[in-house]
Amino acid sequence: MFLPKYPDNSTPPPVHTHAPTDPAPARRSVQSIPIDQKTIAAVVVVGVVLTALLAAVAVTAISVAIAAVVLRSLLHEHNRR
Repeated sequence: MFLPKYPDNSTPPPVHTHAPTDPAPARRSVQSIPIDQKTIAAVVVVGVVLTALLAAVAVTAISVAIAAVVLRSLLHEHNRR
């Protein structure tokens, strides 16, 4: 009852055989990028700046959450009186 019914297919799927035309493909040479001290210094500076920004966002989020909890508790006590 719940078994799928597949259509009858009298022709089998075609069998593909792939034969490469070139038995030994040529390797592409990868050009190296010259890395000097200025590039390394720039990457380090960008990494430090991005890490500092992420830390600043995290500290700001934590301080806003603490301020929200304090204000909520103060307003909750004010409504009890």
